[in-house]
Amino acid sequence: MKCLTYLDVNEEFAHRIEKEIRAALARLDSLPSHAPATAKAPGATESAVTKLLHHQTMRHPLAVLPMLVHATETGRPEPALPLSAVHLLWWTSACYLDDLADGHRAAASPGFGQSEGLLASLISGTVLPIRIVQSLPVPEAVRLRLTAEIATGWAVGTEGQLRDLTGIADHATRDTVVTAYRGKSGGPYAMVTAMAAILSGAAEESVEQWREFGFLFGILWQLFNDQEDILTGRNEDLANGTVTYLLSCALEQAATPRRREQLLGRCAAARHSRRARSELARLLLAPDVLRRFGADLGTFRASAHRLLDELGGDDTYRQALHHLVDHAAQLLLHPDLAPAPLAVPASA
Repeated sequence: MKCLTYLDVNEEFAHRIEKEIRAALARLDSLPSHAPATAKAPGATESAVTKLLHHQTMRHPLAVLPMLVHATETGRPEPALPLSAVHLLWWTSACYLDDLADGHRAAASPGFGQSEGLLASLISGTVLPIRIVQSLPVPEAVRLRLTAEIATGWAVGTEGQLRDLTGIADHATRDTVVTAYRGKSGGPYAMVTAMAAILSGAAEESVEQWREFGFLFGILWQLFNDQEDILTGRNEDLANGTVTYLLSCALEQAATPRRREQLLGRCAAARHSRRARSELARLLLAPDVLRRFGADLGTFRASAHRLLDELGGDDTYRQALHHLVDHAAQLLLHPDLAPAPLAVPASA
């Protein structure tokens, strides 16, 4: 029998998540001094956020995560649909801001400038999620807790992102990178898993277990993203000088001081040199580095599965979460992916 997957849930509910977001945008018309929109002329804020959503599309439909958590607790995904809208809006904002922080030109596009995108991301990540939560037909105490989770998610996520931005390769260890990942990616996922558990009426102990699951899943998903960056050839992490978990594995696996210095040198040069990026990629895809990386992936994966088993609940939706963990925990990289040496000047 085919198991339910997160993709199946997304196929069923994606249009309803979009409808929830459109409804939240429409409710902006009720703000004081807000000029009402017309069918032919939406408000400026609605227009900007709509452009942002089209500009900053998500490659993977993880917005259904809070629905899976709620359904595991109750057997019903639908009540958490507004939280899926919150999740999508939050990540749309965060990813745009991340692109701006990295200095990507893609942060602006024809008809959608950076200033407009910045203001739209402010609304998308904060105002709209709060207004969605405030419109839920739940007791005021629940709304207050859900609103507090949004604030906490931003604080934890920002702390992790700042650690990531200011990370220094020479001081990096696997532990320091995990600390950054637990914040910048784990924090937002912990936010929505805890929110879904609160909305479901779960006991406080379960809420905290779901929060920890979110942290673990966020770490796994960041490791998945790191691999995708190399697999797709974007190599944005190498060009940005980002201290990734794979780099920390390589530094800790360096057998000699000379190899460590070679890694650090290529890492510094990779910001400006295509050749250095190619050489760094080969060093990161060395068999001993990937063995360390793969073993740690397995450890995070096992912890997430164990926590799901402890939580119990509706087996259909819990198995969908197990499937999602397995998807995030794949080891996608292998030494054969290492690029061939480039016969170009080091300054290229």
